Amino acid sequence: MEIVEPVLYLIAFALFIYGLMGLTGPRTAVRGNWIAAVGMAIAMLTVLGVVIVNGANNIVWILIGLVVGTILGVPSARRVKMTQMPQMVALFNGVGGGTVALIAWSEFLATPGFEGRAGVFVVASLFSAIVGSISFWGSLVAFGKLQEILSSSPIGLGKAQQLVNAILLIGAIVCAVFAGTGNTSQLWIVAVLVLAGILGVMVVLPIGGADMPVVISLLNAMTGLAAAAAGLALNNTAMMVAGMIVGASGSILTNQMAQAMNRTIPAIVAGGFGGASVAAADDDPNKTVKSTSAADAAIQMAYAERVIVVPGYGLAVAQAQHAIKEMAKLLEAKGVDVRYAIHPVAGRMPGHMNVLLAEAEVSYDVLKEMDEINDDFSRTDVTIVIGANDVTNPSARNDKSSAIYGMPILNVDQSHNVIVLKRSMSSGFAGIENPLFFLDNTSMLFGDAKSSVEKVTEELKAL
Repeated sequence: MEIVEPVLYLIAFALFIYGLMGLTGPRTAVRGNWIAAVGMAIAMLTVLGVVIVNGANNIVWILIGLVVGTILGVPSARRVKMTQMPQMVALFNGVGGGTVALIAWSEFLATPGFEGRAGVFVVASLFSAIVGSISFWGSLVAFGKLQEILSSSPIGLGKAQQLVNAILLIGAIVCAVFAGTGNTSQLWIVAVLVLAGILGVMVVLPIGGADMPVVISLLNAMTGLAAAAAGLALNNTAMMVAGMIVGASGSILTNQMAQAMNRTIPAIVAGGFGGASVAAADDDPNKTVKSTSAADAAIQMAYAERVIVVPGYGLAVAQAQHAIKEMAKLLEAKGVDVRYAIHPVAGRMPGHMNVLLAEAEVSYDVLKEMDEINDDFSRTDVTIVIGANDVTNPSARNDKSSAIYGMPILNVDQSHNVIVLKRSMSSGFAGIENPLFFLDNTSMLFGDAKSSVEKVTEELKAL
């Protein structure tokens, strides 16, 4: 086993990397996912083999855990809707963080006070206990906000928030020092987990809905780092490598998403953005909106040269991706150039819109990133916006008093005509009113997005 184990780990890691490479493109994503899954299966079987060879007496409990996890996880993953994937990711991430924290607690109990353990083991275990607990409880709060169990608005203590967070962090570190310096009472490690858990809750609660995709990515990166630390403590190569891959990729993604919103990670963690209450448009007599019909929308697009579709969370909620594909197919048959503008943080998780449109077999060639298509809006006859409120808000470019000022947006307002599909005039997930709705070149097509697109499609067929 001494020779076989590292060889199997090497094969597993090679499959992880190769699978990740496949995830860089929609055509290879499914294959990449399967390759990485095979790598993880090899790593898990290798760990089980090592446990069995070493004669561990807890193999039955390990197998029970695997069976229970499979029974709970597989049906849940198969049933979850695409709109609920961010919540699912938050839960899975939380489970990973919680597991790492429990491993640290278990090791403390196995060798009371980490007696006889090397310094690296102690430090790595306590690090994984703190970060894992923060990630677990923070992910649960993120799940609650995405699932709308909790309000997406910032919930905090105002100016005292950062002071309370600092006290909780210092308290967790102090208890970790006591737990790692020979104190055998498990109260110290429990105090570490509790204080870190409260910190996780207190950090995520004040963060508004608009920042939630970045928060999930950040928590995912933290879970990866905690798992890598636990792997270092346990001398488990699989945990170390997998944790480092998750931690590194999650950190890069978090940074890229923060840059896409023109915000810094410390500013996001400080909270307070998104979810602010706004006055309803109906309350302001100076703001008027123009309604349009499916027939008028069909005529505008049928006689256009260029049409851009801007998908957002509303598309996911309405499950309108197949309907929009059929509508685009009719337009293309009439000679209209149809493309899709994808904002980096559209939806509620990175790549949300790409996955939805790929599900409807929309060609990847017509999916354009923000930087690639933004200059084309001024030369576009009709732009159709489906639930992408916050990433099309011109306040980010024009209003210095706006909470989203400076955030790169899709220049939808520069299009010759804009058709916005919405159920009502409610604000987006960030809770910020969108002046786009009141521009002269904007018309609102109210109703369920899927139903509205299907009506437009029927009108196109009749033309």
